[in-house]
Amino acid sequence: MNNGNAAGRVVQDLRGLAASAEPGARLPSVRELTARHQASPVTVAEAIRQLVAEGLVEARPGRGTFVAAPPHGRPAPDLSWQTVALGPRRPGEEEMQALLALPPPGAILLSSGYLDADLQPTAALGAALTRAGRQPASWQRGPAEGREDLRAWFAREAGTGLRADDLVICPGGQAALSTALRALATPGEALLVESPTYLGALATARAAGLRVVPVPADSDGVRPDQLAAAFARTGARLFYCQPLYANPHGATLATHRRARVAEAVRDAGAFLIEDDFARDLTIDGEPPPPLAADDPDGHVVYLRSLTKSIAPGLRVAAIGARGPAGARLRAARLRDDLYVAGPLQQATLEFVTAPAWARHRRALRTALRARREALLAALRRHLPDLADQPVPRGGLHLWVRLPDGTDEVALTAAAATEGVVVFPGRPWYAAEPPAPHLRLTFAAAPPELMDEAVRRLARALGR
Repeated sequence: MNNGNAAGRVVQDLRGLAASAEPGARLPSVRELTARHQASPVTVAEAIRQLVAEGLVEARPGRGTFVAAPPHGRPAPDLSWQTVALGPRRPGEEEMQALLALPPPGAILLSSGYLDADLQPTAALGAALTRAGRQPASWQRGPAEGREDLRAWFAREAGTGLRADDLVICPGGQAALSTALRALATPGEALLVESPTYLGALATARAAGLRVVPVPADSDGVRPDQLAAAFARTGARLFYCQPLYANPHGATLATHRRARVAEAVRDAGAFLIEDDFARDLTIDGEPPPPLAADDPDGHVVYLRSLTKSIAPGLRVAAIGARGPAGARLRAARLRDDLYVAGPLQQATLEFVTAPAWARHRRALRTALRARREALLAALRRHLPDLADQPVPRGGLHLWVRLPDGTDEVALTAAAATEGVVVFPGRPWYAAEPPAPHLRLTFAAAPPELMDEAVRRLARALGR
């Protein structure tokens, strides 16, 4: 999906129409713009928001989009010079904005990287944050690397042998990943990634000026033979990997591949960034230990976030490594934003060390299983040809293979028109995708809505 170009086309189209029309004139609807530019409704909405912010158009809920009147009779500001001054946008930014956009009213959300509000322990979090806010010490400047007791908790939970002193607290996994890529690589170097892989990792790597090189993965995770070949061909020193319930495809690195992946990294004298975002999102059985648990020589950079498994507003994560790599991570975090807010660290520590944390994880496992099974049942009922998919043992998503020749962008737009928000597979690939896919999230909508969501998706597919 080239939403970056689509968004630019929509903006240009609306600019031209607004420039040639009188104030108050109605502009084309989201549906018209979606069809005209083969863009998703989310991309069109983002383009409209950009022009609203510039004062060129006015969005009237329930009525449409109109040419804005110049303020106080003055001509609208000419901001077009900024396009020349700023140059082209970085690849991946539009896709990230589309992924994080809020759904329109009445739509069923099957595209999100976060838990539905009903699954978030907001009462316990709110109480912990209230108590933290009343403690004067939490408002003071603490260690730049984060509270020692919170880092010690992350170290114990990971079971990797990392110490509290090896870790630094970050404002979420995305910030931690950005830190790692800038601290451990320089612009122009190669970064190896699984294919497909987390969209945010691709955008962050490109923003850091890295050359992203995809390595094929299958239902058993990344292929060790291809990983070794990629290291040999590129001379890369860094490999980004989600070994547990990988986003978007849900695969877990198979037991028989773990040692071979570690060997490929070790032979290349490289680092492996282990993004363990889904450690607390297990549905079936027990998860294998992190790769960092079998890493005595410091090749694994370990990242764990609590945002996905608790609440999107809890932007707390930890990243760490042994030796000089850990020191560079801590220095890079200091340059970025000094430290994470003290009350948030205090509230996080209180929550994860209280009985509420274990209760939340038990309840979450049950709820995610119910939602996953409801989505699978709805696919079997309404789209049986799409139901034969690998079933992840944890995480938040199903990776659905579409029939050959399916236009993912057109399907996404058609689904949004039917009132269900899905996300295409193409942006999750660093190179050409081998087949069309949809990433369907089962964590963002309750089980009772899954049947209606897939019914709407079936209509978008013309079934």
